[in-house]
Amino acid sequence: MSEVPQGVAFPSMERRPPRPTATMTMTRDGANGVEVLLGLRSPTMRAFPSYWAFPGGGVSRVDAAAVEQLEALEGPQAKTIACILREMSEELGLAPSEEGLVALEPSVRAEIIADKTRYLPLALEGHVPHVRTDLKVLCHRITPPFGPVQFDNAFLHYHAGEASEMPEIDLEPQTEFTELMWDVPTNILARWSNHEIKVAPPVVTLLMEIERVLERTNGNMEHAATDIAKRLPGRRSILFAHGVEVVPVKTATLPPADHTNAYLLGDPNGDFVLVDPAAHLREGMEDLANAVERHNGTLVALLFTHSHGDHIGDIGLLREAFDVPIWGSEHTAKSVTCDRILADGEMLSLGATEWEVLITPGHHPGHVCLLGDAGLIAGDMVAGIGTILIPPHTGDMEVYIQQLERLKSRQPHLLFPSHGPVIAQPTKVFERYISHRQARHQRVLDAVREASSIPEIASLAYADTPDAHPGLSEDQTLSHLLVHERDGLVHQTPNGWALNE
Repeated sequence: MSEVPQGVAFPSMERRPPRPTATMTMTRDGANGVEVLLGLRSPTMRAFPSYWAFPGGGVSRVDAAAVEQLEALEGPQAKTIACILREMSEELGLAPSEEGLVALEPSVRAEIIADKTRYLPLALEGHVPHVRTDLKVLCHRITPPFGPVQFDNAFLHYHAGEASEMPEIDLEPQTEFTELMWDVPTNILARWSNHEIKVAPPVVTLLMEIERVLERTNGNMEHAATDIAKRLPGRRSILFAHGVEVVPVKTATLPPADHTNAYLLGDPNGDFVLVDPAAHLREGMEDLANAVERHNGTLVALLFTHSHGDHIGDIGLLREAFDVPIWGSEHTAKSVTCDRILADGEMLSLGATEWEVLITPGHHPGHVCLLGDAGLIAGDMVAGIGTILIPPHTGDMEVYIQQLERLKSRQPHLLFPSHGPVIAQPTKVFERYISHRQARHQRVLDAVREASSIPEIASLAYADTPDAHPGLSEDQTLSHLLVHERDGLVHQTPNGWALNE
């Protein structure tokens, strides 16, 4: 995703209030201490595919109706609690009762999975227990502004007691989770730190919180939950992976994104760099400064992936806030004075972590990606939301596709884009980008058989995406045409473009 092309206007994006959601942090007393339940989200899930996460979902009208008719749900945050009780019945087949956690009858659960509106009548008939007494709200967190839709998630807790007394959980009836894991937070975090598993960012920071508080409460989870709930911890670091923290910064970029991801990259307890600190406004600069200040390590440099305006902030303010060198490619150094020129293939040692510099032109000359065990800092090679533009006169569509192939071959663990959330399935995304661009490249060439002007060619080439912005489709059509011209397939005429015979 690049900055908005010159002459192309977009209305400012209006954000709606965050949508309410709820997740369940379920714990039990295992042989080695307090264990937490996580589910592996299906690779087909739209959000966080192949990630370990807590069960949960969105608050719905079904939950509002349940609050009105089920007296046992009365109390603070009733809709949220109604939501998590319904989600537990669907995803886990469990419900808290006066006697503790119980398994639902398979037929009852099947009805709810098939039609969530059946939850309320089944609860009224006594088929689904709905006791809220032992549920605690640990905290609320609003998802970062990666896109136009945000969520206000309530993290609830239920302690199920001894592991040996837990009812069995059957995953087969539902499709959200493919596997369950019970383990102590220390083990989960160790596997996450070693990049063995992918864990949703808010789950990571809450597990860290639970781990810390359990040490103070001698491993008593109910006391720990009470402690956490009293303090209601709010915003925490957004940890995409061990050694990769993101700070979304408000920027003038292409909708539906309106933020650029700045990354604190490196050793959490050693040297790290700040990638793409794109702040032009005081608020963004303060967010960056606060993130750097609470980091345990030492900031050694500011690093820019490329020189687009939605990646480079106010250099004067940045140098004032962070008295460290600036690193960038040879091309970036033409726009920003760089203290270190990065070269393709060199290794950056950042404490106990290492990152390989990859110069990946196509979107922009001298574009830098960084590859480490945690994954790929992708800059504007891919996007977690929206698309990537290839500017006709500074980018190169053919080179861009070649660089996508190169990055795919490196098989990164995760993709950390400059816009949007983390990408969990790198190979799948690279293949989609490559096939899409190649298909569009052919459609533009085919369109020249029937049209000559850029607007006409773009209209034909983008007939499959009628909602595409005309200014952007014409801009990208020219990028394709310039490659076809270089390959000797088309040429410019006084009236536009034509095929070479």
